[in-house]
Amino acid sequence: MQQLAYLNKFFWNYRWRFLLGIVFVGLANWFRVWQPKVIRNALDTVVEQVRHYKETGGIAAHPEAFQELGNQIAWFGAGVIALAIMMGLFMFFMRQTIIVMSRLIEYDIRKEIFAHYETLDLAFYKRNSTGDLMSRISEDVSKVRMFLGPAILYGLDLSFLFVLAITSMLRVSVPLTLWSLLPLPFLSISIYWVSTIINKRSEKIQRQLSKLTSTAQEVYSGIRVVKSYGQEGAMGRYFAEESEQYRQKSLGLIRIDAFFFPLMLLMVGASTIITVYVGGLQVVKGNITAGNIAEFVIYINMLTWPVTAIGWIASLTQQAAASQKRINEFLQTKPTITNPASNGQATNALTETNSNQVPATSVYQGHIVFENVGFVYPDTGIRALEQVSFEIKPGQKLAIVGRTGAGKTTIADLLVRMYDVTEGRILMDGKDLREHDLFLLRRRIGYVPQDVFLFSDTVLGNISFGKEGLTREEAEFYAKRAAVHDDIISLPKGYESLVGERGVTLSGGQKQRVSIARAFAKQPDIILLDDCLSAVDTHTESRILGYLDQALSDKTAIIITHRIYSMLKFDKIIVLEDHHIVEEGTHEELILRGGYYAEMFEKQSALGDPEEGEPA
Repeated sequence: MQQLAYLNKFFWNYRWRFLLGIVFVGLANWFRVWQPKVIRNALDTVVEQVRHYKETGGIAAHPEAFQELGNQIAWFGAGVIALAIMMGLFMFFMRQTIIVMSRLIEYDIRKEIFAHYETLDLAFYKRNSTGDLMSRISEDVSKVRMFLGPAILYGLDLSFLFVLAITSMLRVSVPLTLWSLLPLPFLSISIYWVSTIINKRSEKIQRQLSKLTSTAQEVYSGIRVVKSYGQEGAMGRYFAEESEQYRQKSLGLIRIDAFFFPLMLLMVGASTIITVYVGGLQVVKGNITAGNIAEFVIYINMLTWPVTAIGWIASLTQQAAASQKRINEFLQTKPTITNPASNGQATNALTETNSNQVPATSVYQGHIVFENVGFVYPDTGIRALEQVSFEIKPGQKLAIVGRTGAGKTTIADLLVRMYDVTEGRILMDGKDLREHDLFLLRRRIGYVPQDVFLFSDTVLGNISFGKEGLTREEAEFYAKRAAVHDDIISLPKGYESLVGERGVTLSGGQKQRVSIARAFAKQPDIILLDDCLSAVDTHTESRILGYLDQALSDKTAIIITHRIYSMLKFDKIIVLEDHHIVEEGTHEELILRGGYYAEMFEKQSALGDPEEGEPA
């Protein structure tokens, strides 16, 4: 219950619905408990009337006996039916309040988890698999919902029924009640023992389910690699092995339940036998009537399902506690990238009331300064940058060149604050990057990452992702400048064509160009392109570069690349090697130095004519 205490705030939010549900549960059980009393009165009345007729000449001497008894039984039957109808009505109301409340809380929990996921930094996503994230927001939340709905509903139902039924039984006969409830202590011990086992096994089952989900997600996402390497069989066997572990763990839990539920029924059966035997002795002594025995037997059988449900409720509660523990682990994870504009809380896109409307005055000049920046990835401990310093003035264009793993992409991630620097600082317009509004910073930077990602949406939806209300004409304008318009209109539905999950229906070059169009559609102040033309042919590249030279004329731009683009005139070029800046200057200056840049230029010159706009 310690883990489930997190849910108290949701109970408070829906307190009136919850309290009303409790009232309905109480009323439903009040009408239910009255039914055995009516049946007792009916039986006692019939027995008394028959005895009276026998003492006064027998049934034959009273021709009106059958009609009188029939009328009385009919009235008692009508009373039982009326009570059953009232009980059913309030049972409907209690489900409409408590079960609906559980669905509303489930909705709120999923929203909260999703919103929290969005605030967490990249290091978190590198530590945790996508399948595990999905499992906690789906399977774990569903198990918590079962506690919030059925477990609480039947727990309340059980509590009210026990109090009302046992109170009625005690009013009839205290000794008979004590004898009837004798098996309950053994029931309590069994519940405690089984609940402990269920809790441990439920947590193991949920972990294994997360592993299964992660495996399936990886195979589906990397299906091209799986098929190209002919590893369908191997992956199938691996998934079967993991599924077998899940099956064994689930069967272990089911075996406990299979043992527990018959035990509950045995306890209830023992109570019924004790009631009939002890009650019969009490009738002989004249302490109670035969109707009281019938009343007690009905009470005991009435308690059969609630008593049996104790194990089910305990199982649901323990499973929910295990799931809520997993949910709390992520909800209690604090983002390392925080927004000073929101009192230390990371900006959440779901709570932005006007997320795509940036005030006209909220712009950046684009004066960027790196001062002795060092960075170590928090999830791996790998150093990516060390003592990196450079300056970009407003409107200037910077090229970052270097071998793979030199730290080029890390500079891009630091500029959009996917990570914070480990050492030194980054200044934007004279102000530390960590002091800028995080949302505004990312809105005013047009970033095309090296790992292009498209959403499972239309082409138009992907281009307009960064700017709400982008018209079709505007989307076509930016698509033409990214040299992808002709490719789009050749698709079956043009701009309304679905690109599939991760843009699977498009080629690598098409995805890169759609991503470029998406970045420019934001109309940003700073452009950040991370090797975004690697999958584009030289002719298309020339068209894109021609637009970039025009579009970047008044913007600060940083282009990370493995190639040298002669069509773009860079104010400064820096060369990274072993996480340091080893060369810095203009194209002409670096050529004269004869270092890595000059070597790369010479190699690329042998493959194409730089003066013709192809990569030199």
